[in-house]
Amino acid sequence: MRQQSVDPAAIEAEIDQIRSFGLDALRNRWRLMFGTTPPAALTKDLIARMISYRIQEEAFGGLDRATIKLLDRLARGEKPELNRRLKAGTVLIREYRGERHTVTVVPDGFVWRDTTYPSLSTIARAITGTAWNGPRFFGLRVAGQQGSDKGRRNQPASTKRPGIGSGSGRRSEKASARGD
Repeated sequence: MRQQSVDPAAIEAEIDQIRSFGLDALRNRWRLMFGTTPPAALTKDLIARMISYRIQEEAFGGLDRATIKLLDRLARGEKPELNRRLKAGTVLIREYRGERHTVTVVPDGFVWRDTTYPSLSTIARAITGTAWNGPRFFGLRVAGQQGSDKGRRNQPASTKRPGIGSGSGRRSEKASARGD
């Protein structure tokens, strides 16, 4: 892989120049850049955008492998797998058997009852006494999504709402009284 210093101002100036081109000039630039004639159905705007993208890609690098795989899956009509990353400071609330449990996301794990735990599953196990998928317990994952469903029995997904409900899958009386 070659290493070159890139002047962002020069790239921006080249893209501005591309925007000022007419259709014939854009098609010529396309032929030089891609080695083929642009598809006839592409509009002037799309040709300019694709050339501009290629200029930036050559200067700054393209998409990473994970993004390319995601786009390929989406193009084939597959559903994307959700990879939810919780930011530090996020607060998760779950009511279980009438008791409200608050978990705060911190850079090195999750804080529950003034103790830091490495995973939500560890906290869910401490709360319930059984093996649970932590993200599922805290309402971050619903039935049918990837991941373990251990410990989640007799609890239909349709009655589960993030942070609300008892371990039986029914909404808490407090939540019902609030109109949630």
